[in-house]
Amino acid sequence: MGKIKIKQIGSPIRRPKVQRQMLIGLGLNKMNKVVELEDTPEVRGALRKLPHMVAIVD
Repeated sequence: MGKIKIKQIGSPIRRPKVQRQMLIGLGLNKMNKVVELEDTPEVRGALRKLPHMVAIVD
């Protein structure tokens, strides 16, 4: 599979603990941080749970 770049656009402050843990699991912990991950069903599922906090970058 290919790679996917993800950028954190939302703050984890006042969010449920599960959402904060998902961000950390994706390698995101600071605003506007960009990480490159393998495009797997697990990553896609985490992105679907956090559409208000992450964005896919070109």
